[in-house]
Amino acid sequence: MVMDKIDIGDVELATWREGTGDPVFLVSGLGGRAAFWSELVPVLSSRFDVITHDHRGTGSSTKSKIAYSVPQMATDVLKLMDKMGIAQTAVVGHSTGGAIAQYLAINHADRLSKIVLSATWAGPSIYFQTLFDLRSKILRDVGPEAYLVDGIMRAYPPDTLTENPDILSGTREERLASFPGAEIELSRVNAVLAHDLRDQISQITSPALVICAADDQITPVGFSHELIDKIPNARSVILPHGGHFVPRVATKDYNAAVLSFLTDSNSEA
Repeated sequence: MVMDKIDIGDVELATWREGTGDPVFLVSGLGGRAAFWSELVPVLSSRFDVITHDHRGTGSSTKSKIAYSVPQMATDVLKLMDKMGIAQTAVVGHSTGGAIAQYLAINHADRLSKIVLSATWAGPSIYFQTLFDLRSKILRDVGPEAYLVDGIMRAYPPDTLTENPDILSGTREERLASFPGAEIELSRVNAVLAHDLRDQISQITSPALVICAADDQITPVGFSHELIDKIPNARSVILPHGGHFVPRVATKDYNAAVLSFLTDSNSEA
């Protein structure tokens, strides 16, 4: 795929587009980069017009030093849709991307055809707050490399890292090279901690699939159960193994579940 820099008004967003058909936006998590979806894009692009982007502040997009928030990130997606002439889309959102999808589904339901909420949460818990407070402290007090290694260790199951040690070394180097800086990263972590739509997610009317792994350490499976319980008619897939980065660990089963949901006419609004 060829990258396109799309000007949404105050920043340029690095964007990739592949395939033909109905549009599907794949929205990544805290890391914010389109590359997270490298395993899913080829599967979906045979049926859909697949759009990925580096969030503002990450990857090859403008390194904007602002107060980040989930509503702001969601607004960036809407502006990108408008610039690309897309009136309505399905959204597959992972982790922070799932928070963005929730916000869009509640506040801009007419712009969404379906949503996939992947390893995400409706609002914080004591565990979640403590985890991200600790991760922020690691970044401030120890530095980016330790922060990124900590994130990798939490995102992948231990057996995956043991069997694939190159994930630790290769991912660390690759993510360190693209790290946006502590100021932007800490602001994005604050956006994660501020996300709380628990009292509103029952308003979601878009067809929804909630998918996660049972062994997720960052957004534990209880968060997905809460989404399943509160979103009317939400479908669910709980994979037994895959950690927080379940799209990259249990890739075959994850991709099959997402493709099945997006192509199922019975899940149309």
